[in-house]
Amino acid sequence: MSFQVKEPVLVIGLGGVGSKLANEAKDALNSDCLVISNDSKDCSSSSDSIHISTDSIINPSVQLIRGSTYKKSEDIKSKISQYSTVVLMSNLAGKAGAAIAPVISEICNNADKGLITFAIMPFKYEKEKIFNSGISLKRVREDSQCTIVLDNDSLLESNPELTPKACYNIANSAIMHVVKSLGTTEINSETNILTTSKDGNSMEESLRDSLKMLYQNAPPNAVKSSMLYVAGGENIPVGIINSIKNISNGITNQSNSQINVSSSDESKVVMLSSVQTMTKFDNYDPLGMIPKEQTLDWDTPDCSIDCKLELYQLE
Repeated sequence: MSFQVKEPVLVIGLGGVGSKLANEAKDALNSDCLVISNDSKDCSSSSDSIHISTDSIINPSVQLIRGSTYKKSEDIKSKISQYSTVVLMSNLAGKAGAAIAPVISEICNNADKGLITFAIMPFKYEKEKIFNSGISLKRVREDSQCTIVLDNDSLLESNPELTPKACYNIANSAIMHVVKSLGTTEINSETNILTTSKDGNSMEESLRDSLKMLYQNAPPNAVKSSMLYVAGGENIPVGIINSIKNISNGITNQSNSQINVSSSDESKVVMLSSVQTMTKFDNYDPLGMIPKEQTLDWDTPDCSIDCKLELYQLE
């Protein structure tokens, strides 16, 4: 079953990375844009925005930002009420994304909105971010009709010479390839892994790197179907494009992979694969294997709020 984008569409960007992607996506989708962040600088653009205040706390935790977001839940509900589809841009490696994404997905699910979520996962060396990103992703997947995950760590493992900034640029470019095609291509209404390669490779090398990224996230037998976005395809011989599809079919044991050729100054392959399992990301949360129905506190994500209780010292 494929995800159906219905107008009107609202793109929501969380934090710095999410707001940047959302402002790019709104032009591609001809949609409205809403930025939500605890950093007032992210909310200073011309787009509509909601600032999540943590009062006097300079370096708030993920849980505090999430608790503060719930205080703005009525404002968020009001903003999304007039839209049929919500496109959520979230960098789960950042505090704002990890904190706010589960709140937004919960609100959209309760309001019966079509929700497609783009989630960027952290590098492996960012150990302090892995746990919170895993928890957020699990909840977002439960609420979203379609989840698209890009793993910064597997991109860096395939290209260890890249700087973090270069990885961010490659990841953002890959996400925009998918966003621009939402109105013309079908995406499975499940969990999808987004993979790509660095610029400058041949098309075969780009496909190889994309597959390497994919198999670092999920085993080959978990891949159900794939979509190949061939950037700059109008300048590539048809024989090479056909060869790329045949290689993809052979490696993933599929006969139903699709090709989407787009115009671009760069030439590369961006691969979107629907998977049945996400073993790597499930392990980010040690308690993630416990079924939801056996978890007492599943309904509301972990958050902290200032109850302003006056507790006196007892002698």
